[in-house]
Amino acid sequence: MESRLLEILVCPVCKSPLRYERQRQELICRADRLAFPIRDGVPVMLEDEARELDDTDPAPAPAGTPQAAATPPASPGGATRQ
Repeated sequence: MESRLLEILVCPVCKSPLRYERQRQELICRADRLAFPIRDGVPVMLEDEARELDDTDPAPAPAGTPQAAATPPASPGGATRQ
């Protein structure tokens, strides 16, 4: 996922920022506890296609840094991809 795209995408339900989960290929909305799938590199931003997060899913990232939540994770060297 391109970091520029992640910066502008928001949850279609509540308009909150999304967090990119690379391994699961999902965009996570902490506020609604929804995971939107990414299929063939395209985010599917339909509420009907999202899965609800449950207690077995990793805890959502802490609130307070909405832009950081929408950026891709850091590379092993510590820098984020641009």
